[in-house]
Amino acid sequence: MLTLKNVSAGHGGVDVVKNISLQVNSNENLLIIGPNGCGKTTLLKTIVKLLPFRGEMEIDGKSVRKMKHGDISRKIAMLSQSFGIYFSYTVFDTVMMGRYLHVKDKLLGIPSDEDRECVTRCLEVLDLVSEKDREITTLSGGQLQRVFLARTLAQDPQIILLDEPTNHLDLKYQFELVEYLKGWSRHGNRAVVGVLHDLNLALRLGDSIMVMKDGEIQARGKPCDIVSSGLLAGVYEMDVAGYMAESLQMWESLKQ
Repeated sequence: MLTLKNVSAGHGGVDVVKNISLQVNSNENLLIIGPNGCGKTTLLKTIVKLLPFRGEMEIDGKSVRKMKHGDISRKIAMLSQSFGIYFSYTVFDTVMMGRYLHVKDKLLGIPSDEDRECVTRCLEVLDLVSEKDREITTLSGGQLQRVFLARTLAQDPQIILLDEPTNHLDLKYQFELVEYLKGWSRHGNRAVVGVLHDLNLALRLGDSIMVMKDGEIQARGKPCDIVSSGLLAGVYEMDVAGYMAESLQMWESLKQ
């Protein structure tokens, strides 16, 4: 579905991601991990053509360079870790914004029954039905993050890009989000490409893990291979496996 060949991109003429080549297949969840500043978010922004790039990118065999932003948005939705609130829309209306590309009457912007049903389903998934008439300026950070997640789902993309989607979410909603996305990507021509700092969530969601450092791919493989390879210690400059094992022992002792 998504192919990158020797892609480099950055800011101010300085490459942040360097010579990236990867293939994301249908029904695959690719999770990207690595230390701060390694180029993870820049890579996601490049995929949705928010940054100029060198190299080649294709979505379903079509060159991204030949696609308009609207065409890309029909294929890919990106949920950023940061957001701004400029207008006091209701939760329902905010999620409906994700349906804009699907609204048939774009002149008047009148959603169809199908659009409304889609928004309602997304609100149900994120446990937001009871909040649908609230203005988003009154929501907590966790609630607001779930609203923007629902808007992303309402866009009905083939590929979802996630940049730290669990920010502000408590454990319950983190778990439910990961489980929902695992099921979502198994149906139709869909895939998830996500950036996560939480390694436990990355391992739970990812069919494959890609490790980045200094803008380059260090490794890609199945979660069990990446974790057992000893690579993470060099990338994060700490004993990641030892830290995780120590944490597990602590939790095991608390269960007794």
